[in-house]
Amino acid sequence: MTNVVTVRMSHIRQATLCSRGARAWFAANGLDWSKFLSEGIAAETLEATGDPLALKVCGIAREEHLNG
Repeated sequence: MTNVVTVRMSHIRQATLCSRGARAWFAANGLDWSKFLSEGIAAETLEATGDPLALKVCGIAREEHLNG
């Protein structure tokens, strides 16, 4: 099992965030939205922003990673 936690669109939706806002947030933070949709993004990358909503989404992804 890998230690890299990948955040996907499903985690954003579980956090009750909208795709429009997430897309704008990705653009504002210089992150590739299209790549995220196809591959996901490492939780560490989002956590590095320190953004509270990003941290919420990463928490959901990490919990899923731990619990399967």
